[in-house]
Order: sequence, then structure tokens, then C-alpha cells
Amino acid sequence: MSERLLQINFNLNVPKNEYEQAANSLVNEFAKLPGLIWKVWILNEEKSEAGGIYLFENQASMDDYLTGSLAKTVTSHPALSNFSIKQFTVMNDLTKITRGPLK
Repeated sequence: MSERLLQINFNLNVPKNEYEQAANSLVNEFAKLPGLIWKVWILNEEKSEAGGIYLFENQASMDDYLTGSLAKTVTSHPALSNFSIKQFTVMNDLTKITRGPLK
């Protein structure tokens, strides 16, 4: 089965430093997620947008995250709003040619 990419974007309802503090309190929980290969944390401070790009080993791992307590903690946090959650299949052959960080 192919690796799965998850893109989550949201608006910040707090200043950058408050968001960073909240994210720092959760970073180790993300690091322990079963099936998560990596996560890139993204921020556009000018537009008060943030989010993450995640690479999961498979759909089951992604689904477990999306239905689990960590995702609920993030999506219900009062400092965040207007969530966009998109799932993608990784096009491995093309990604390898362009040096994408795959296993």
C-alpha cells in the first residue's frame, strides 16, 4: 500500500508566540504517532495561517490519527479555526526523481 500525505491548514486566532507555545506542548505527541513518518509544521504569520504536512505509512495510520484524541485536541482548540483537511496519495516514482523525502 502507498504512503499517504495529509495536509491540514487553519487560521490562527492568537499571535504567533502563543501558537508556538501550544504547538510545543503537543510536538512530542505527534512524534509518537504510530505510522507517522514525518510532519512538517507550516506557518504564514502575515496571513495568520498555519498547519502541517504529514506523511503516513498507510491509510489506516492516517485514519487512526484523524479519528484519535490528538486530532480532536487540535481541531477543537480555541486558538485555531477554519480547518482544511485534505488527503493525498503520494506519487512515489515522480517524487523520488524530485528528491521528495520518502522512505
